[in-house]
Amino acid sequence: MPSPKSILALVHGWGMNARVFDALVERLAGDFEVRALDLPGHGRRDALPRNTLQSWADDLASQLPDNVTLLGWSLGGQVAMRAAIDHPNKVARLVLLASTPKFVAGDDWARGMAAVDLNDFGESLQADPQATLLRFLSLQTRGMPGQKTLLQQLRQTLLAAPAARREALAAGLAVLRDTDLRDELTQLTQPTLVLHGALDTLAPPSAGAWLAETLPAAHHVELPRAAHAPHLSHGAEVAAAIMRFAHD
Repeated sequence: MPSPKSILALVHGWGMNARVFDALVERLAGDFEVRALDLPGHGRRDALPRNTLQSWADDLASQLPDNVTLLGWSLGGQVAMRAAIDHPNKVARLVLLASTPKFVAGDDWARGMAAVDLNDFGESLQADPQATLLRFLSLQTRGMPGQKTLLQQLRQTLLAAPAARREALAAGLAVLRDTDLRDELTQLTQPTLVLHGALDTLAPPSAGAWLAETLPAAHHVELPRAAHAPHLSHGAEVAAAIMRFAHD
């Protein structure tokens, strides 16, 4: 009998859903058993009674068998890091795609979004969730070749599943605002692939470089013409990097 494929679990970013990985799933299905998962309150899942980074990470771990390769994109990368630290038996390898240990810039962290800009998203969310999400999508593709096509792909992903629940969107913004995993990253000893776009304006490439330098067992790949959604804009390169990493 052929040996079973190793499991690759995929976790999306803020406001999105598992369908954002459809093309990547197709590229990787020959090498892995790929499971694209919705965060609580996103896609077809209800929100949890309490929606925090910890509760989402614990919820994620509860869906995984032992020793998976876990990919987290953007906010999903922070959930994946938390899960890998707290449930190390579940995560054998980690892929951090356009992610960061601290989304918001501060006095000791210049590699992030200004706090005032994220607060503005929170205020806009209360007034018009759909418009706020579309604005966030445009930031993900800003400055890269083929922006209009990629933005249309992201919009189609939003429409392919039920809209994220308002409480989950607010909780996700709170996670992005408050999370700082820098002091805990030495506990993250699993082999980790840090995949980043050089044109990313939401999670700057310097954050990816910092992750790669800080994590105990990291490999760094920076895609020079990608922004915040490399799996959509540079799917072949992302898939190839994941396959090389998983088979090392």
